[in-house]
Amino acid sequence: MLAEGITGSIHVGLAALGSAVGVALIGMKAAEAVGRNPGAAGKILTQAIISSALAEGIVFFAIFLVK
Repeated sequence: MLAEGITGSIHVGLAALGSAVGVALIGMKAAEAVGRNPGAAGKILTQAIISSALAEGIVFFAIFLVK
């Protein structure tokens, strides 16, 4: 019982870590893209927000699958 709880916690933690890295990379590349082409800032921001939401959705799947 305890091993299952620890394993689930590790899975959720790794999913959260991966999501955080993904969102950081998205933000970094979005800032770089806006720096290169300021005229496309609106389209870049939209794509960055959608991509960040999809990356963060992985954590919710991990939380729901553990229980």
